[in-house]
Amino acid sequence: MRVIVNGKIITKDCVLKGKGLLFDEKIREIIDANEFRDIAEKNVNEKIEIIDAKENYISPGFIDLHIHGSGGSDTMDGSIEDLKVISKVISKNGVTGFLPTTMTMSREKIYRALDIIKEGMNMELGGAKIFGTHLEGPFINEKFKGAQKEEYIISPDIDFVKGYEDVIKIITLAPEKDNNFNFISKVKEETNIVLSIGHSNATYEEAMKAVDMGISYGTHTFNAMTPLNHRKPGVVGAIFSSKISCELIADKIHVHPGIFQMFVDIKGKEKVILITDSMRAGCMKDGISELGEQKVIVKDNSARLEDGTLAGSILTLNKAVRNVLENTKLQLHEVIAMATLNPARVIHMDSKKGSIEVGKDADIIIFDDELNIKHTIIEGKTIFQL
Repeated sequence: MRVIVNGKIITKDCVLKGKGLLFDEKIREIIDANEFRDIAEKNVNEKIEIIDAKENYISPGFIDLHIHGSGGSDTMDGSIEDLKVISKVISKNGVTGFLPTTMTMSREKIYRALDIIKEGMNMELGGAKIFGTHLEGPFINEKFKGAQKEEYIISPDIDFVKGYEDVIKIITLAPEKDNNFNFISKVKEETNIVLSIGHSNATYEEAMKAVDMGISYGTHTFNAMTPLNHRKPGVVGAIFSSKISCELIADKIHVHPGIFQMFVDIKGKEKVILITDSMRAGCMKDGISELGEQKVIVKDNSARLEDGTLAGSILTLNKAVRNVLENTKLQLHEVIAMATLNPARVIHMDSKKGSIEVGKDADIIIFDDELNIKHTIIEGKTIFQL
């Protein structure tokens, strides 16, 4: 049994002061000082480890639903060692669970990555847990391919994902490429996979029809999709008009920070999911990197192809939270939910992940006023500590 004291506990509704957090592999109780003394006396023969939060914040761990890589490794490298690198590096930034995200590459490389991810889901990686994968492509539109290679783009095909229904949690696709929405219909009927609109040239009407058919999520909103125009509302207009949840890359490069509050006002804070879309250069020095067999130049906090196209990001989730907090009127617990409870809900894991509540997994982080991570705990075990 362990207890965190002398900290401010972030719940889904508020920030609690003067409380302690009692846990083992699960969260057992939120207690006050007197209760802790009573518990200690009753369990005199059981050693209870005390963790001093030093007046910092105690928060649920972050969940990244869209991350390609970090620390020099990428999901598409297709090895357990690379997944371990990503897992360990991002846990230092407060991530306790993630979806290693694939790219539009050859079928063989995608399957290799999915096989390794499936293996990694059942392993101790030394850092953040793998909850499954986000399949970004190859079912996208070449016009909005972004940093993905056009030669590997294909039409949505249900056979492509057969055998991986237990691994794939989210699929990003361009619904206008789905003939009569057959793929969307079959996925919704046969699996629990979340379907997301992204890298799409859909009209507003096509996007709204796709939402009616089963799209329930939006991939890195504003980026790689038809923009909002007063005569052509596009995919962005459909995301705004519908009740789907949607991602935001809050690095202040992919989306101007002046949009953050407007975005939350339109969608509602429960529907916004902070993601990094980080590529292998995340948490690395500036220089030359690679994404999906393409050269990437990392400079001035951004990652770009040689033609200037943004190639994912080098953002970390703790920085994303800080950026939104500094550029909106939201309270801390509301922004934290965008990186914890909201993503847990999207992939149907909120019964055990995403918030500090009795009975949920003890995925806990401690951070200071600047969102610098001091301690990362996953299922009751310390994974990282400064």
